[in-house]
Amino acid sequence: MANISQNIKFLRKKKGLTQQQFADEIGIKRSLVGAYEEERAEPKYELLKKIALYFDISLDDFINEEINEKWAPKPKGNPDNLRILSISVDKEDNENIEMVPVKASAGYLNGYADPEYVAKLPKFYLPMFKQGTYRAFEINGDSMLPLPSGTTIIGEYVENWADVKPGQTYVVVSKTEGVVYKRIGNKFKDNKKLKLISDNPVYEPYEVSGEDVLEIWKAKAYISMQLPEPTPEPTMESLTNMMAQMQRSISKLQQGNN
Repeated sequence: MANISQNIKFLRKKKGLTQQQFADEIGIKRSLVGAYEEERAEPKYELLKKIALYFDISLDDFINEEINEKWAPKPKGNPDNLRILSISVDKEDNENIEMVPVKASAGYLNGYADPEYVAKLPKFYLPMFKQGTYRAFEINGDSMLPLPSGTTIIGEYVENWADVKPGQTYVVVSKTEGVVYKRIGNKFKDNKKLKLISDNPVYEPYEVSGEDVLEIWKAKAYISMQLPEPTPEPTMESLTNMMAQMQRSISKLQQGNN
């Protein structure tokens, strides 16, 4: 709380605003500004976000950093930058796996760091996932076939984005694209762009800015209501093609030995 009160006072004065002027800008009473700056009250989460946005700084920095003349913000996409991760636990203090359905994806962008929002998400517990923090995301569309739309991806929270490995699949939460499940095409480097690739070749790869990325979750498992279809019986045509391919391969080997 001390950081928040000092930061509000410092940032307000740096903009040359009186308490009344700042209160008018934010849309609150002047008495509340005084209470916040004197540590007699604490702003609610939504107001904290609004104040951080007004001063154009990250919510993490606003809450956790001591902002003064010597302070300099870290790049928003810096893998070493501290991030807020809200979790919930069961009665035995085991971390829950919160479920983010497709319908809740838009709301998740605003509430992902809000403990009250996260606590209201559907949740479950799987004993095989004991180490790490996990969250489940329902995917939408056919961009990651053969996984169908409606599949739930269980992802492990990636704290250091430098650990992201190209070629592997992740749930990426960003301001511009929302919640997406994609294959990563490059290493994450500060504010550089992150390339996202669909397994369905119909969809072209695209990039998101490192500044827009909010969370990254490494895919560890999936849950689907659609069971795989049985392997079709081989047809005469497929057997013929297989034999022709084998004959071509044998011919190439024989030519190489001559």
